[in-house]
Amino acid sequence: METQLDPMKDDLPLMANTSYMLVKHYVLDLDVDFKNKVIEGIIVLFFETGSRYRKTSSTGKEGCQSLFDETCQTRASELCHVPLTNVSACSSKTEYNDFAVCGKGEEDTSDKDGNHSNEEQASGISSSKDCCDIENHGNKDFLLVLDCCDLSVLKVEEVDVAAVSGTEKFTRSAKLTDVSEELENLRNQIVHELVTLPADRWKEQLYYFTRCSQAPGCGELLFTTGTWSLEIRKSGIQTPTDFPHAIRIWYKTKPEGRSVTWTTDQSGRPCVYTIGSPINNRALFPCQEPPVALSTWQASVRTAAGFVVLMSGENSAEPVQLQEECGSWYYYVTMPMPASTFTIAVGCWQEVKQQSFTAAIQTNVEFSLPSSQADFRWHEEICGHVEYPCRFQNPVARLQAVIPYRVFAPWCLMECCEERLLQLIPQCLSAAYTTLGTHPFSRLDVLIVPSNFSSLGMASPHIIFLSQSVLPGGSHLCGTRLCHEIAHAWFGLAIGARDWTEEWISEGFATFLEDIFWARAQQLSHDEVKGQQELKALLRWRRLRDEVQNSEEELQVLRPKKESTGELSESGASVVKHGLKAEKIFMQVHYLKGYFLLRSLARAIGEASYLASLRKFVQKFHGQLVLSQDFLCMLLEDIPDQKESGLTVESIFQDWLDTSGIPKLLPDQLVLLLESLLEEKTLCPRTLQCLEKTYQLQEQDAEVRHRWCELVVKHKYVAGYGDVEKFLREDQAMGVYLYGELMVNEDVKQQELAHKCFAAAREHMDASSARVVAEMLF
Repeated sequence: METQLDPMKDDLPLMANTSYMLVKHYVLDLDVDFKNKVIEGIIVLFFETGSRYRKTSSTGKEGCQSLFDETCQTRASELCHVPLTNVSACSSKTEYNDFAVCGKGEEDTSDKDGNHSNEEQASGISSSKDCCDIENHGNKDFLLVLDCCDLSVLKVEEVDVAAVSGTEKFTRSAKLTDVSEELENLRNQIVHELVTLPADRWKEQLYYFTRCSQAPGCGELLFTTGTWSLEIRKSGIQTPTDFPHAIRIWYKTKPEGRSVTWTTDQSGRPCVYTIGSPINNRALFPCQEPPVALSTWQASVRTAAGFVVLMSGENSAEPVQLQEECGSWYYYVTMPMPASTFTIAVGCWQEVKQQSFTAAIQTNVEFSLPSSQADFRWHEEICGHVEYPCRFQNPVARLQAVIPYRVFAPWCLMECCEERLLQLIPQCLSAAYTTLGTHPFSRLDVLIVPSNFSSLGMASPHIIFLSQSVLPGGSHLCGTRLCHEIAHAWFGLAIGARDWTEEWISEGFATFLEDIFWARAQQLSHDEVKGQQELKALLRWRRLRDEVQNSEEELQVLRPKKESTGELSESGASVVKHGLKAEKIFMQVHYLKGYFLLRSLARAIGEASYLASLRKFVQKFHGQLVLSQDFLCMLLEDIPDQKESGLTVESIFQDWLDTSGIPKLLPDQLVLLLESLLEEKTLCPRTLQCLEKTYQLQEQDAEVRHRWCELVVKHKYVAGYGDVEKFLREDQAMGVYLYGELMVNEDVKQQELAHKCFAAAREHMDASSARVVAEMLF
């Protein structure tokens, strides 16, 4: 599959061969250089053999331990501190020739001996056909493929994790016999034991990840960079099992790299931040981009004094001063996440400090949960995800309505953020908790990003980017956007799409939930909630209608890969359908169509039952990747009565997810649509014809047909006069008002129609109705 990918097409290739090698942890050690607009440094990747190529070692235990003891006596390194920092490095051009643990200089031989290169291949995506045979039918080397773009890769090497003292405890179960393979197997055994440590040993795990990332190199690896990939091999290694499971990469970003934006903030100070799309983080660091590559990470980032580094991390980092004009920031994540969710922002941000009145608000909302919402918080189940320190199993976290939060902004926006944003965050967090339960992440930073940010908001683990556009003009836009991004903590982050083409799983849910959260944050009455949500639905429907009329049909499909959704090639590579299509970035069909699907399900089921199903879904699938059918199957199992009405997973696919255009509407939604159209001054006959044909209005219920007849009368749509005549004859309980509409326009044809219908029906009409109509007509 990989060899057939064409980077000039609209589909975004995910090149990493995750079925053979799977990154479990990244350690980044980076410098941010604003002068040259590059981020440079090293990244160490720790792997597990992928699901398609795991094998059990058949070697002996004693050999492993004796070899390890001998190795550690001669090569053990000094104890290193967490976090990883290079105290000699703060300039934009970090020198690694005196690497911390190695103890000897390592000459950079990039591009000198022909073994490796950072030159892009002219052919585009490099083919693995000639240099890699995964099935090993011949004597060819295994090729590790990482997603990589717009990066200058300087050197790749194997890391000698066996040189780190203390890791002998990770090898006691290993069995090694072949002397020529013992050291390589020993290193891979250490990495395997390290990445599979139990969740309650996460601190120890992070410590040894740091130590191992600082271990000396033990041989450079051959590599080639292509348009979308970094391909690495070790001469003579033919299987993923034997390939080094810890590698170190020296690299630099490029100023034009598409994963980050170099710009200035609203106060004119330089800054850089990740933009998240369309190519995610492959131009920030070499990684595995497919969603299945769930990994943890830790990062040390050095930058000049006065700059603040914000990042996806569980800790609220504070800078460590390395030199007079240099600070280092350290973050870590213990919940495995796709590499695409990693986010960083570096700038002269100012923290908007809490005031006493804000703290009081937080205290009040934290304990203001309705009793009807409290029961789900105590529902404990065994988590279905891979092991990590999960907040859903933490009694303290389950009671935390408002997680710790910070707000950062350029200094010129500090006052506005203090007045508005600080008050909204605890209210919105508490409303989200009331709705869905335990917050998946332990803390939250909110950053007001520069004015060139291309959307109103973006959510990542532990951090939300907000546009300055949400701040002026009252709290409504700021509050709703904040609620939308907070909803992504559950849908999009804690629960991710197994196939990126199913964006609606993230955006549709966030759009639906922002209304629920915002209503609860405002503590609105039932009637106020209904009115607000109906108005939002009307505005969204108009937006969706306009988008459908002015976009390509193939971009309107929520599940473009249909029955192939979630399928991968044998190596684990895949594509994101239409991922590189420029106009897709600005489309909202996944938001709006997904929202209307969820809204229709909530109406069919009842909001209380529907929200209970959402909480159940969160409990069952947090920390996992899902497809549409995972949610739909669980929902329909909870409400078996819906199957009798024809609501099935297959019908939802057919009506909503696998087709373009606007799906079939519920009667109430059609009434809302037609009433909104009645507000329009003019509608051309062609529009009315398309409307009637699209929604088969003649076959709808009387409420819908009544609004349709009103449209026909208002816009003098002669082709629809037959529908009006039929309605006045067959739906006399609702048709009286239409007589008045026919007469008030003072149109001869319409008045003739009114008289004709009344003459035909008068004899059989209710006496009171007949008198009222007669007064209108005569």
